[in-house]
Amino acid sequence: MNVLIETAWLIPAIPLLAATIIGAGYVIGFNRGERGEVFTARISQLAVLTSLVLMLLLDFHAINSGVPGHIIFGEWMHSGDYRINFGFSLDMLGLTMGTLMALISFLTIRFSVNYMHREDGFQRFFIIMNLFTTAMLMIVLAGNAAFAFIGWELAGVSSFLLIGYALERPTATMNANHAFITNRIGDVGFMIALVSSLLWMGSVDWDQLAQGTAKTDILKLSLIAGGFIVAAMAKSAMVPFSGWIARALEGPTPSSAIFYGALMVHAGVVLLLRLQPVLEQTPAMMVVLVIIGTLSVLYGFLGGLVQADVKTAFVFSTTVQVGLMFIECGLGLFELATVHLIAHAIWRAYQFLSSPSYMQLISRSARPVPAWLAKHPRLYNACLQRFWLDNITNAWFVRPIMTLAGEFNTFDKKVINHLVGLPGSAYAISSLADLEARKNKNMRLSKDDIGKGKGLLGKFMEGIASMLHWFEEHLVLKGSGEGLLKTLQTIGATLIKIDYLLSKPRYLWLIILVAFVVVI
Repeated sequence: MNVLIETAWLIPAIPLLAATIIGAGYVIGFNRGERGEVFTARISQLAVLTSLVLMLLLDFHAINSGVPGHIIFGEWMHSGDYRINFGFSLDMLGLTMGTLMALISFLTIRFSVNYMHREDGFQRFFIIMNLFTTAMLMIVLAGNAAFAFIGWELAGVSSFLLIGYALERPTATMNANHAFITNRIGDVGFMIALVSSLLWMGSVDWDQLAQGTAKTDILKLSLIAGGFIVAAMAKSAMVPFSGWIARALEGPTPSSAIFYGALMVHAGVVLLLRLQPVLEQTPAMMVVLVIIGTLSVLYGFLGGLVQADVKTAFVFSTTVQVGLMFIECGLGLFELATVHLIAHAIWRAYQFLSSPSYMQLISRSARPVPAWLAKHPRLYNACLQRFWLDNITNAWFVRPIMTLAGEFNTFDKKVINHLVGLPGSAYAISSLADLEARKNKNMRLSKDDIGKGKGLLGKFMEGIASMLHWFEEHLVLKGSGEGLLKTLQTIGATLIKIDYLLSKPRYLWLIILVAFVVVI
């Protein structure tokens, strides 16, 4: 049994390995098309089933010999007085949630084998599902907030990729961006809490945070708890972040079940359960949880009354249930919240997975709006508009970040691409052919050709682009002779080839998988 505990790190690692094998097989070429579906399905099912079996063995060990508790496998990072260990929390919460996550993941992947048969991107879907399984197991088993954050981010990336699964549909990609950006707000809260925990409590281990609550000022504890609460709100789609979860239904039905019905939507509640000792020392944060949960319950209840689509109705019902879990945590009923989470995850997964069959069998029209709601047209309109949360989120978060991304994209096209000699823009700064053409025609690159920026940041980038152009044209291209020009041309051509290779999806997938393996 000691060997079992010491190798518990394999539980999240095996699905990650499966995702790597599937992706590598697709890059090599033997795991493609309909013939590759059998290999992909078997690897995915075997990996998640192995994780489930290991979790069950740990459960039996806990029943017979006691709960292992906090297990440290080694040191992951050490800088000065700060140390982050690689370890798992194999306590009652970790074992219960780990078993639940592995079980629902296995059932969903098994369901997906037939549901996704002959779908374009079959292998891509199962890569993401295995990555998501790894992410959720890391969140619930991680012995500290740092490794939980790695799983947190991996779950966010997996969610983004599955919402935008249908790459050819602009609606899918826009909804994926909306969900991704909204969740990044919560990630900021998580990072603030991480840094604050290291500075003020000297550790990010869950057990150390629990032991250090008595020695830490309540204001500092409140800031740490507040950062984690913001992260939990965004991941669990609580008000005001509730708008993204309905958009997330663009992904295939199995992803809706595992992400927004059973597992990921509960990640915020799992985080609150981990923070029980910290929350109990910060009464103000407990009150905040009750308020957030109440608002979310009202939003989910009223919004669900006017939904005609069964999956969207399930999403609003999920918001109600998770809001109740937030209220339970705020009232100190953490054991009740745990039982509620387990029961809701199992039931909601069943509902989402059976929803396609339900929509095929049902023959009646959608239920009518309640009479009392029909008598209040303003409230009815607000319910139809989902209380304008989407508009608020777009105005405050999504549009500013998309605009900023557009500015960086313009900077990349107008400056970075030119510096490395990439084609595609008029009067490329580093293009020798364009330089010779302008010499022959006595042309000069005017400031207007650089591109106009928008806003303060855009003007700043425009100024940088102009300075780089002047430096290159007057000092580099004119003053260094043919040797430097040939060197720049060779470097530019090489970078173009590298950029072309990296633009291919299979290489991008390989880089992502290798990056996660290195980080973990």
